This record gives sequence, C-alpha cells and structure tokens, in this order.
Amino acid sequence: MAAASAQTSSVLEILVREPDGYSIWNGPPFDNNNQPGIRLEKVPCTSAKFSDDGSRLMVTKTDCAISIYDSSTLKEIRCFQIPHVASALSPCGTYLQTFQKSTTTQEKNVVLWSVETGDAVYQQFQKNMTKATWPSIRFTSDEAVACRLATNEIQFFDPADFSKGILHRLRIPGVAAVELSKAPGSHVAAFVPESKGSPASVQIYPCEKELQSQPLARRSFFRCSTVQLNWNRCSTGLLVVVQSDVDKTNQSYYGESKLNYLTTDGTFEGLVPLRKEGPIHDVQWSFSGKEFAVVYGFMPANATIFDKKCKPLLELGSGPYNTVRWNPKGKLLCLAGFGNLPGDMAFWDFVGKKQLGTTRAECSVTSEWSADGRYFMTATTAPRLQVDNCIKFFNYNGSLFFKKMFDKLFQADWKPESPEKFGEIAELMKSVDSLKVEETKSQGQGSTSKKPSPVNPPAKKPAAYRPPHAKNAAAVQAELFGGSSAGEMSKNALKNKKKREKQKEKKAAEAASGAT
Repeated sequence: MAAASAQTSSVLEILVREPDGYSIWNGPPFDNNNQPGIRLEKVPCTSAKFSDDGSRLMVTKTDCAISIYDSSTLKEIRCFQIPHVASALSPCGTYLQTFQKSTTTQEKNVVLWSVETGDAVYQQFQKNMTKATWPSIRFTSDEAVACRLATNEIQFFDPADFSKGILHRLRIPGVAAVELSKAPGSHVAAFVPESKGSPASVQIYPCEKELQSQPLARRSFFRCSTVQLNWNRCSTGLLVVVQSDVDKTNQSYYGESKLNYLTTDGTFEGLVPLRKEGPIHDVQWSFSGKEFAVVYGFMPANATIFDKKCKPLLELGSGPYNTVRWNPKGKLLCLAGFGNLPGDMAFWDFVGKKQLGTTRAECSVTSEWSADGRYFMTATTAPRLQVDNCIKFFNYNGSLFFKKMFDKLFQADWKPESPEKFGEIAELMKSVDSLKVEETKSQGQGSTSKKPSPVNPPAKKPAAYRPPHAKNAAAVQAELFGGSSAGEMSKNALKNKKKREKQKEKKAAEAASGAT
C-alpha cells in the first residue's frame, strides 16, 4: 500500500473511489483553503469498504487478492490470495467471508477466514448467492452472536470458536430470510413466505436455545412477495416493510407496501397507523432506538415521526420526498427526494419541532450524515449516473459547505465512527436553538415548507366531486352573466351589467311609445 500522508488526519475521514483507485480524505472542517486534506494518496483497487465499526478496511485489488488494513494506521494486517466472487467483513473486522462458484456439492465454496491468523475457521457449501442469503454467516453488531440461514432452520455458532461447529438449530419450516438484532444481539427475526394458501409471517425468537420453544412475537399477512426487516438499536422493536409485486387496487404500477411493527415484549403487533395511502418510501430508526421516521404515501409524500410505542410524535408535512436520514446525535433529521425525484432536501430540528432550512442536491445516488452530526454528504456516482459525478457537503441546516466535481466517481463513504465518541456538540445545539424557522417556500425548490402540524389533526371533510368542465364554471358565469366567483364583480362584469340595464330601459321605452 502507498504510504500515508504525513499530515495529521482529522477524526472524520472519507473514502473516495475513482476508476484508477481509492483515496482517503481528511474530513471537514477543511483547513487548506476549504479543500480536503489527503490522508492516503490514490491506491489501485476494484472495491473498498470499511467494516461496520470502522476499525478495518477491506480492499479488493484483483480477482484473487483481498487486503485487510488497520483503519487507524493504514497498515496491512493480512492479504488473502483466493479466487472469489463476493467477499464481506464481519462488523468488527474479525472475520473475512468469501464466496466462489462451485461445480460440485462436495466443494465447500463459502469460507470464513480469521483476519488475525489468515486461517479458514469454517467452510460450507452454498449453491447460489442472493441478497437474502449473503453474507451466509450473519453477525450481530458486537459479534456476540453468529447464525446461518439453512433449509427450514437457522443454525447458531459460537463466534469466538467456530471449531465447535453448529451449537444449536432453530427449526422454522419454510424460512427464507433472517435478521439478527443490532446491539445487544439478543433476538433474531425470521420471514416465512406464503405457501399453499397459508399467509406469510414474520416471527421473533430469542437467540438463547433455552428460550426458543415459541416465538415472542408473530405477524401474519397475505399479498407478500418480499420484506425488509429493520431492528432498532436497543433490540426492542422491529419494523417490517411488506412489499407485494401486484397492487390489487390498481393504484400503483409498482405494487403495494405496508409497514408493520412488532415488539419483543409482545405489547404491539400490527400496522403502523399512517394517515395517507400509498407506498412506504423509506423508514429509519433514530440512533437511540426510541423513535423512527417514515416517508410514505403517493406523491407528495407524507413524513411522520413515531415513538417506540408506535404513537405519532410529529408530522413533518408533505413534499417530493422518498428518503429520510436521522442525524446520529438524534436531534436533527433530513428529508430528501432522490432517484427519480429532483433532489429536494428539508432539514428539521426534531426536538424543537421546527424546520431549519431547505436546499437541493440533484441526481444524488448516496447520502449520509457524518458521525459527529455536523455535516450531510451527498454523492452522484457511476454507474448509476455517468455525468455530473460529484460530492457535496452540507451543514446541518442545509447550507452548502463544499462541492467537488469528478470525471467519474464510483464511491464516497464516511468512515464509520460511534456517535457516542463525540458527545454532545454544545455550540451546534446552541446555534440550532437560535435559528429562525423558515416558513416560506424556497424559490425553485419545489418542496413545501410547513409549520409542524399537531399530532392527529382533525380529518378534513372530502369535497364533493366536480367534473373537469365544471371547475371553472363560476368564473365563466361571472364573465357572461355578471356574477363573480369571489363574491365581487369584476370591471367587465359591471360593464356588461350596465349594457343589459340600458338595453332593458330602451326596450321598455319603445314598448311604451308603441302603446300610445
């Protein structure tokens, strides 16, 4: 690996990958004329990714070489010379998992490697790789629990010693996807799709063998093709986005989706009470795991924040949004409309219940807050978009802080850090509290800036249906017959009225003269 720059790195770091390799930038604030310092000069590679805790960096140099580096020193820990199709690091960077195509069932094509020793600690055969089955061996965030999805069962291992083999099995007929809770790793969620007229279901089990006799919570539903399982940080709540490929109501070409919520103590098992029909665009837990935000409904989409008891806390209005990002400090969040939407962003102070500002980041592919909660980064990357590739940094209130264009950019990621490492940012909190809420619509942004609406506002009575040709009937009548749709007569209406009165007087006079 190329030698790291002698310049002292900041706490925040960004991994930037271009066609000729990756580099590591020092994160904001920037000292060199508002330009990022380069901690690591460009190194050739085909892919690069930090472990979930940011302690290690996995770099694929060729089809047969994977290097693992210590993120703090950028020194190589181990280089694996193995052919592979896919690779993944465990959350703390302890293990490297590789998959390669196999021609026979006797060939064990999934291998778990110890990064420290370079030895293979576990091997197995896997016929194919899908999003639901990779990584094959799943870990909790603290690597305290490890499990694997197998046919009709979930297999559990000892993460500290895989030589023990399978410790115990949780039998679930038809199970197709699993998700371990974050931290603590105390529970596992299992999805069983529809089969022979039986509804699909999501079930929650404890990870301890002695407590797995029956599920702690269960939710069944029909019209279910796929699910997204989202645990909160405290492992007390699970959000389940149920997606169906076909919408029976014919309201959406993309099918229909519902948001379900289950708790590990069984106090809630049901649908999240949303106030608008339509798809679930995005859902995300706050870092504390006590609240979650949902963007939902036909455009313009609604956004609502709920507590962990599934009660609405704050309505964030509506707009062209399909993305929500919680600030790691929990106080702020960003609503955005990316993908096929124009890129509008609205920054909110959740505690103060006020909007801090709006802006736009067109054609953004990725977006994320920095670990200290000060900056929001968006990136336009290839191959999704081949032109106008760039990185943008915004302040917490939406003001543009930095922008850099690229001929071609493949990746831009923050180095993962624990938000607790930074503590509360007193100056940020003080400045947020002193900001004035922007109540007017920003020119050219296309999004609606609203005052926070009260929780559960009274529903408006639906207006009577009026056919298209009758929508302007009042204005037409005002123009022709002297009325006014606004309750006041216009100049033309008054002029026409006077003409009609004169004509009536003239006819009356002619009739009187004829009678005499």
